[in-house]
Amino acid sequence: MDFNGCKDFLMETAKTLLAADSPSGFTQNAVAAAERIAGALGYATRRTNKGGLVIEVPGREHTKRIGLCAHVDTLGLMCRAITDKGELMITRIGGLPTLDGEYCKIYTRDGRVYTGTVLSLSPAAHVFDDVLTRPRDEQNMAVRIDEKVQNAEEVRALGIEVGDYICFDPKTTVTQSGFLKSRFIDDKGSAACLLALLKLMRDAGTAPRYDTEIHFTVYEEVGHGGATIPGDLDELLAVDMGCVGSDLTCTEYQVSICAKDSSGPYDYDMVSRLVALAKERGLDYAVDVYPHYSSDVSVTWRAGSDAKAALIGPGVHASHGMERTHWDGMRNTIALAAAYLECE
Repeated sequence: MDFNGCKDFLMETAKTLLAADSPSGFTQNAVAAAERIAGALGYATRRTNKGGLVIEVPGREHTKRIGLCAHVDTLGLMCRAITDKGELMITRIGGLPTLDGEYCKIYTRDGRVYTGTVLSLSPAAHVFDDVLTRPRDEQNMAVRIDEKVQNAEEVRALGIEVGDYICFDPKTTVTQSGFLKSRFIDDKGSAACLLALLKLMRDAGTAPRYDTEIHFTVYEEVGHGGATIPGDLDELLAVDMGCVGSDLTCTEYQVSICAKDSSGPYDYDMVSRLVALAKERGLDYAVDVYPHYSSDVSVTWRAGSDAKAALIGPGVHASHGMERTHWDGMRNTIALAAAYLECE
């Protein structure tokens, strides 16, 4: 397979997925985008009842069922109250760091979309003594709507209500030096890797060794995305971001192989096999332990799955913030997933 030849497709796919706002529970646009891409490549797809996407990839042999998964839901906000001044108080969806100054969109239940900015309630250095010290949390931040509103009644006249989703501008950029910079590379970068692998298989006229299902889950960031992945798979490989920093060895240029995260160890035999494959193929990889991390695998296991399971993914810097990865890390991830599926 010509892994280098999929770079343009990979980056364009990543940009398409990243442009589709999709906080957990509001993922229909990202799922539809992935569905269109997979369908255009000739693969059969189906939706789960919870809104996830499954791509069916028949294997050359039918003695095992393999699953790969990535999630297309992201972090986000929801309106929890409307103030007398016409601001939107917020509640977080997923584990978000500070959001001060982020541009956003507000989606109403009747299909209208407005823009705004997430700001501290002490936003001006010329006005507030505590502009630098006021906490940046849900009690001290709000959304300033880009409409002429001065009270709650005028906000509600726009159709905005409690429970409406608030989505951030991901600020996606691909640099000449090969970096992908954006919010929500976790995990749309990995979803793009899996779609690029599908394209490579199609172009090469090959298939995985065993019958394979690719699951794009939609509730991972809130803890139950993998609960709908079938429990009778023989193996499950989660493709999610690799962590960069602290005492970890992974970089943005490598594929991460996770030996253990906060939920416990991954399957020893699968992890060992992935390490051996990375060595055999000359891939740039790292094996790490992630103390503040869990994946769809842990949820699948808690739901009763008997599948062996492991986790790989491209190294991502500044996770859950302004993230960045590199083409090298994504290419190594695609190549390791291909080697695991024995589709070359």
